[in-house]
Amino acid sequence: MTTPDTPETAQTLGLQAKQASALMAKAPAASRNAALRGLAKLLRANVDALQVDNARDLERAVAAGLAAPMVDRLKLSPKVLETCAQGCEQLAAMADIIGEITALRQQPSGIRVGQMRVPIGVFGMIFESRPNVTIEAASLSIKSGNACILRGGSEAIESNKALARLVQRALLDSGLPAHAVQLVQTTDRAVVGELITMPQYVDVIIPRGGKGLIERISRDAKVPVIKHLDGNCHTYVDDPSDLAMAVSVADNAKTSKYSPCNATESLLVARGVAAEFLPLIGAIYAAKGVEMRCDPEALALLQACPEKMVLQPASEADWYEEYLAPIISIKVVAGVDEAIAHINQYSSHHTDAILTRDHMHAQQFLREVDSASVMVNTSTRFADGFEYGLGAEIGISTDKFHARGPVGIEGLTSLKYVVLGAGEVRR
Repeated sequence: MTTPDTPETAQTLGLQAKQASALMAKAPAASRNAALRGLAKLLRANVDALQVDNARDLERAVAAGLAAPMVDRLKLSPKVLETCAQGCEQLAAMADIIGEITALRQQPSGIRVGQMRVPIGVFGMIFESRPNVTIEAASLSIKSGNACILRGGSEAIESNKALARLVQRALLDSGLPAHAVQLVQTTDRAVVGELITMPQYVDVIIPRGGKGLIERISRDAKVPVIKHLDGNCHTYVDDPSDLAMAVSVADNAKTSKYSPCNATESLLVARGVAAEFLPLIGAIYAAKGVEMRCDPEALALLQACPEKMVLQPASEADWYEEYLAPIISIKVVAGVDEAIAHINQYSSHHTDAILTRDHMHAQQFLREVDSASVMVNTSTRFADGFEYGLGAEIGISTDKFHARGPVGIEGLTSLKYVVLGAGEVRR
């Protein structure tokens, strides 16, 4: 229910962000980079204090019965905070692309036409669970010369508030407006409804969370939306493939961490290698407590193994599922053509990988799989802005327009045409 001050709160946030965005767009790169380096120092200096605030969120989440993978996403461990700090430093070290003019071409009329990269302006970020997203979004916003309004999930409110305070300190210490990064301080969902209907202040909305959140934002928003949908990622083991490598990668892609959206949720195996490969990976999954939901052919091969495994027949719904848990669907396919067809039908078009020794199969997979990230001979867990060298990411876009895949600096900018002349007039 909308509280009396909700529209006023949203209007204030929007106006302050719009004013700050004008200052950020013209702020020198040196100031923006200084803010990022300062934020990295503040994160490292406040690890203990941040974990105190984070502990409040974790205690409340456990008491509320939040699922284990969701609780895991809430944790601000020293390792997570160090990764955030490194992301800020990586961004600060990257070349500044704001104001860069590209593709400048002389026209027959004498004018020269090119494109300049500019900030989007103000983006609203609505996200769930992971408090480190506060730093990722803020740091990308600073580097790209934007202003942002961040609304995290109620389950991470204390952690997000503590992180946002550090961001604003870093901005002020560098001579930049504190309102360039604002966190919505209330857990009232009505504020989200206001933010997504304010095109006079907000230029784009970026939801990052479950399907329900993203579908609601996409349906109700009156500003453009960059969607970050679920991660039903696939790993396909081809015939031929290096089976030792395939076992290692398929293990990492699924079990290194269950909660991220880039974890493999479905394993496809070519019929020619299935009898040899499936018992190998099945034994590893069994030892780690992974439940395997299989098509009839994979089920028969795994049931013949001596190891005790948790096996279930796969339903049609399993091929679409993002488990975020120690569960994986497994299917035997005839070869690369069937694997590609299956992925394009069932995947969420996030990240899909082929493990193969056949160069032509690899090239076909890269061309024909319709996903934001397509990989050869490596783990889907690499689908991440930090791992891609973007410094950080604001999410993984499964859209096809403007931004696709991990959204870094370029995804938060736009191009405008610039025309340079010397007195030419059109005849």
